[in-house]
Amino acid sequence: MKNFVQPGNTITLTAPYAVASGDGLLVGSIFGVAAGDAANAETVETALVGIFDLKKVASQAWSTGDKVYWDNTNKEATKTATANTLIGVATEAVAGGAGDLIGRVRLNASF
Repeated sequence: MKNFVQPGNTITLTAPYAVASGDGLLVGSIFGVAAGDAANAETVETALVGIFDLKKVASQAWSTGDKVYWDNTNKEATKTATANTLIGVATEAVAGGAGDLIGRVRLNASF
């Protein structure tokens, strides 16, 4: 194909805020996970698909298959849909205690 550019599992984005490797980032409607560190306005290779452990709202319990959204204000994953961007689904149950800060998410790569 003459018009093929790349597979699309990762793309280079301009970080809308400082990110560390493994952080989620939202650029417009595109959500991904930073493959490296980047300062605000620097480019960063970003994974769009796969299963990732992401920072989550500590007070939420998740069940396998729950829809997961990105809260771009607090830079964390949440089950709360209102004012947030759908990013994927939970692949494991996780408790909702104060110390339960990580949730496993399969990114849906849709925007």
